[in-house]
Amino acid sequence: MPTFTLDIRDRQRGQQYQIQVPGDRYILASVEDQGTHLPFACRNGACTTCAVRVLSGELSQPEAMGLSLELQKQGYALLCVSYPRSDLILETQDEDEVYELQFGQYFGKGKVRSGLPLDEE
Repeated sequence: MPTFTLDIRDRQRGQQYQIQVPGDRYILASVEDQGTHLPFACRNGACTTCAVRVLSGELSQPEAMGLSLELQKQGYALLCVSYPRSDLILETQDEDEVYELQFGQYFGKGKVRSGLPLDEE
C-alpha cells in the first residue's frame, strides 16, 4: 500500500504538520500514532469535530455520515474516517463553522413548532 505525505495546517493552533500516512489507514489514527494531536470526538464519522478542508489532493471517506455529500463535494472531510489517495494539503476547520454550513438552514428560523395549530401549542 502506498504512503502519502499530508501537510496539515492547524488553524486553531497556528501550526503546520507534515505526516506520512499509508493509504489503508485512517488519517486521524496515523496522525495520532506520530504524536500529533488534532481535534476529534466520536471517531466514527458522525460529528464534525475532526473536519478539515482539502486544499489539494484526494482522499476517500465512505463512512463520513456526519458530513453531507454537498459539503464533501465542496472539499470538506472528516479525518477520523478518511483514507489518503494522494499527497494532501489539509486545513483544520472550526467545528461550529462546519456544523453551521451543514445544518444552519434548519436553525435560526424561529420557534420549532409541534405541528399543532398555533392556538393549541
